Amino acid sequence: MESLAATTYQEALAACDLLEIRLDLLEIPETRPWAHLTGIPMLFTARRGDEGGRGDLSALHRRERLEAVLDEAALIDVELESVQELEMAEFLEEAQSRGVPWVASWHDFEGRADSFGKIPAMAERAAAAGAACFKAAIRLHEMEDVTRLASLLTGTHPLPLSLMGMGPLAPVSRLLCAQYGSVLNYGFIGDAPTAPGQWSAALFKEALGASQINMA
Repeated sequence: MESLAATTYQEALAACDLLEIRLDLLEIPETRPWAHLTGIPMLFTARRGDEGGRGDLSALHRRERLEAVLDEAALIDVELESVQELEMAEFLEEAQSRGVPWVASWHDFEGRADSFGKIPAMAERAAAAGAACFKAAIRLHEMEDVTRLASLLTGTHPLPLSLMGMGPLAPVSRLLCAQYGSVLNYGFIGDAPTAPGQWSAALFKEALGASQINMA
């Protein structure tokens, strides 16, 4: 969050179209280190501990942090598994009643062999729960994993997919998935990536723009 506070409005606007604010990374949420970036659409996330969140926040604490910023949110990110938590299910009803769409997310930091095959069914669950998008991030071990991940974007799904790899093969997978239509393609601002193998947002935007020109 120090990097976010140090980023100027002009730098953020040049680097990305949407800012993700990780509320679980804030020791004191009330400080609002993003306040000077108001005007740029924001996606708020309060990540649960078993999916990469800091502090292993309870469902109640995650709900409280998200409710506090709902008026500022263009999007909310909630893990697909959190839909089963009463506090988060009630929060999602509130968000939807106020017209704030949400992203259902899922993370596999180990890169299990069966993860790719689970994505279509999880996308179906996300759609049934009312999500606007399904996001999956998987650790990749070999080049075949990169193509397996990107190939999922060529199928038919009930809602848009945001797919990305983690680990040493993450950079190439994120660029390839973006070219195949993945939405919400993540990068970091400052010097601290929030996932293994993440691009800097400015560099990723530049690379994606260049690749689109070359494909035209």
